[in-house]
Amino acid sequence: MPHTSVIQTRDHRPREQPTRKETVMAKQSIFGRISTLVRANVNAMIDQAEDPQKMLDQLVRDFTNNIADAETAIAETIGSLRLLERDHQEDIQASKEWGGKALAASRKADQLRAAGDPTDADKFDNLAKIALQRQIAAEGEARAAEPQIASQTEVVDKLKDGLNGMKQKLEQLRAKRSELLARAKTAEAQNRVHDAVKSIDVMDPTSELGRFEDKIRRQEALAAGKAELAASSIDAQFESLEDLGQLTEVEARLAELKSGGPQRAAIDAPSPDL
Repeated sequence: MPHTSVIQTRDHRPREQPTRKETVMAKQSIFGRISTLVRANVNAMIDQAEDPQKMLDQLVRDFTNNIADAETAIAETIGSLRLLERDHQEDIQASKEWGGKALAASRKADQLRAAGDPTDADKFDNLAKIALQRQIAAEGEARAAEPQIASQTEVVDKLKDGLNGMKQKLEQLRAKRSELLARAKTAEAQNRVHDAVKSIDVMDPTSELGRFEDKIRRQEALAAGKAELAASSIDAQFESLEDLGQLTEVEARLAELKSGGPQRAAIDAPSPDL
């Protein structure tokens, strides 16, 4: 009966990995999205926008969503890398184990051959060969995985850098948004102040104060007119009194003439010098 129980064999099947085309497409998709966002000229987009605040809000949402997607994609890429690294370590460990089993089978074959049992010795030599074949296969898989691990590590590093760049852009957007909102509030406050100042502008006939001043001026003019009217009425009364005095003097002189008395001069003539 063959002594196959001495070595416990283990199948070393090739592990399923994503195809190169799928890997390249995934890389291009992730790199494309990150590169587009990182290279985006945020200031130019804001300047060209009809409503900068809405544009900033949309950009913040886009960056936030894409960062979340990128983090998921990067986590998956890192997960794939860790699987590759683990498989690589398993291949290295399997190579060592198969090497040890080949050595044990070879020594057992030597012992049996020395004991005069060439038949069993040949069987253990065959087991040693099988173990060596498994060792070579494991070493081949380990070597084949090393370039992929190096490439995947580079991809992960670039994705991390791109993700950090997107996060920095997002912080810039949020700071820009806060700055824009503060400027908008300041401008709104300034406009309110200007409107308030304009409403009390004494030179503005449409302002409330201007209308109030105009009303006072009209009232003052009315009062002045009444005063002037009152003054002219008093003057007329005095003039009528003077006219009445003149008529009385005329009547008196006429009476004197009729009575045959001497005519009275209005102004006494000066006496002649002696």
